[in-house]
Amino acid sequence: MSEAQEIAMGRESDPQIVAFFGLYEDPQLQKFITEKGLEMAAISHRPHLDYEFKIVDSPVINAFAVPGGYVYFTRGIMAHFNNEAEFAGVLGHEIGHITARHSVIQQRNQILGQLGMIAGVILVPELGQFVEPLSQGMQLALLSFGRDAERQSDKLGVEYSSRIGYDATEMAGFFRTLERQQAKSGGGDIPDFLSTHPSPSERNVTVARMAGEWQEKLKMTNAEVSRNSYLQKIDGIVLGEDPNQGFLENDVFYHPVLKFSFQVPKDWSFQNTPQQVQMAPKSGDALMMLSLASGNSLQEATNKILEQYKLEKVESKEERINGLPAMITVADQKQEQGTVRVISTMIQFDGNIYNTMGIAEISKFPNYLPEFQRSMRDFRELKDADKLNRKPEVVRIKTTPRDMTLQEALQHFSIPQNRFEELAILNGMDLDDQLEQGKLIKVVGK
Repeated sequence: MSEAQEIAMGRESDPQIVAFFGLYEDPQLQKFITEKGLEMAAISHRPHLDYEFKIVDSPVINAFAVPGGYVYFTRGIMAHFNNEAEFAGVLGHEIGHITARHSVIQQRNQILGQLGMIAGVILVPELGQFVEPLSQGMQLALLSFGRDAERQSDKLGVEYSSRIGYDATEMAGFFRTLERQQAKSGGGDIPDFLSTHPSPSERNVTVARMAGEWQEKLKMTNAEVSRNSYLQKIDGIVLGEDPNQGFLENDVFYHPVLKFSFQVPKDWSFQNTPQQVQMAPKSGDALMMLSLASGNSLQEATNKILEQYKLEKVESKEERINGLPAMITVADQKQEQGTVRVISTMIQFDGNIYNTMGIAEISKFPNYLPEFQRSMRDFRELKDADKLNRKPEVVRIKTTPRDMTLQEALQHFSIPQNRFEELAILNGMDLDDQLEQGKLIKVVGK
């Protein structure tokens, strides 16, 4: 693949990745990652690329890069760094993937499955085409690299972060945070740059050794860590799920910004992205999804869906659902393997038209119809003040009032005991670590 093709691939992928996650708006933090990113790109092996650095609105702890110079950090990983040097190590690692053209090589070797995240649950191939396919950009973002590529990126990460003055041994410390997070979450939601390595402990030793070599080579006497300045930059960053994007509670989905709610079938898999809400039973033989529909009327919106999915209308009627204008349509999609039946409920509310679709093979459709209808008929305006005003948790930076352990500090700041371990990981410390008076630590607040 030529460099021009690589750049074109990145340019096409970037808006798709941004659309999938949404950007996290924090001008001060954005300015910081752009400045450091450009400083590092300038000393990299491919300084001529037009690099862009972005923070995406995801609670998952991850960073990734796509060809052509696009690097992304989740707000989740930004909240878990404890100094600028840790950030710089991961930044160098991701720039390393670009300068070593790993995505390009991987793209040639492996074309990922086309389907969205919930597709793993959908077992009936005929339903697959209703799941929003993962864009090429998201497929690139989710590529996992082999061990050799990861080792090479570690090496480049150490070199690049050292060259702009940071203490690259801190990168090894961050791997320990990831390792602890992985153990706590049972192995889920962990970046590939951790999971594809043989052993994090071996990696820590290697990174620390390489960092020492670079400090010697560059005659660094005072490598930068910059803990306090970094912590002050992330004071107030959203931690965990952001209820403003919608949240699931007791089998009801609430969206405080768009001001609606509806019931989700019990024990179904559930996924919420900025584009749509997807739900599927564990058996994998049905699918339900809610998204915004285009069109100026219920009829126009329905016609567009019939056309988009090549559906033949069986029946259609207008009615009101919880006082809102609605159009309910049943339609079939005839495929070689058989017929898939769809029920679509278009509901007009607050200037938008919402489309909820329930989909199953025609033989299974009657079994799922009551579940589909229960959710669709439960769509209503959200008026509950508690749900409308639900605030996300944020990281708050506090100063220890005296010499104490981390556990004593968390108690002092009224953190519930069942969150001590989570907060220890967030701070990159152990609960019995001794803190001096005046030490900055992270706690959670609203």
